[in-house]
Amino acid sequence: MAFMKIRTAVLTSAKRGHTHLPLQTMIDREGYPQATLALQLKELVDAGIERVGIVVAPGQAELYGEAMAAAADRVTFIEQTDPRGFGDAVLRAKAFVGDAPFVLSVGDHLFVSDDPARPCAAQLVAVAERERAPVAAVQSTHESEIGLYGTIGGVLEDRDRALFRIRKIVEKPTPTQAELELLVPGLRSGHYLCFFGMHVLTPRIFELLETAAADGKDGLALTPALDRLAETETFYAYEIAGHRYNLEERHGLLMAQMALALASPHRDEVLTRIVRLLAHTQSPVR
Repeated sequence: MAFMKIRTAVLTSAKRGHTHLPLQTMIDREGYPQATLALQLKELVDAGIERVGIVVAPGQAELYGEAMAAAADRVTFIEQTDPRGFGDAVLRAKAFVGDAPFVLSVGDHLFVSDDPARPCAAQLVAVAERERAPVAAVQSTHESEIGLYGTIGGVLEDRDRALFRIRKIVEKPTPTQAELELLVPGLRSGHYLCFFGMHVLTPRIFELLETAAADGKDGLALTPALDRLAETETFYAYEIAGHRYNLEERHGLLMAQMALALASPHRDEVLTRIVRLLAHTQSPVR
């Protein structure tokens, strides 16, 4: 299949307990309140995305109307009526995606680019269109945290462009397994390349997921299908100039909010207020 311009995205938000995350109010870089979903959609729109399919649980679509802000006319809701895993959520988007490459983004993360002029999704799309191949966004992650993420093993393709050729993918490996199977030359000691929460994929992923689904297992994971993709065709990893923030983690929303504030034009004002807050906050009594 010829690789073409990327104009479609899939945002997954059907995981049990995720209903509230897109509705949370955040303060954007400019200091204005926005729903998390609006920020996630803006990330995609700023990357040139024209159509976004949001995979939701039954009843969620009705809740998200106002949260979509100016991107509402680009959105199509895709119901996952019987959740069977992340891979199943992605597979539900097959008809919506059609035969074109697409961005896959997780709905429980917020992404903050190191350069406001180059959003994380825009960085990834540019690499995928240049290489004419699927690309997974990754972030160098300390071994103490790799049990939270899909982790890749591979080889450095281009140091200047932070591009790697994926050879193997393991979901939430142990440090021992990572040391044996997932070392990537060029990284700092004790660090591995873990998924960022965003990929550019081709419809080939749906074939791999359908094959896995035919095995009749209760759940359908995405990572084994991605690992199979890396075995059968060129699949790159690109180290994003930015950071991911898992909104589900303890204080995840707070960390994401602080990252947005510190990446804003008002950084000095924010830092001053944080210092004042720290100066007036006592340690809790133990």
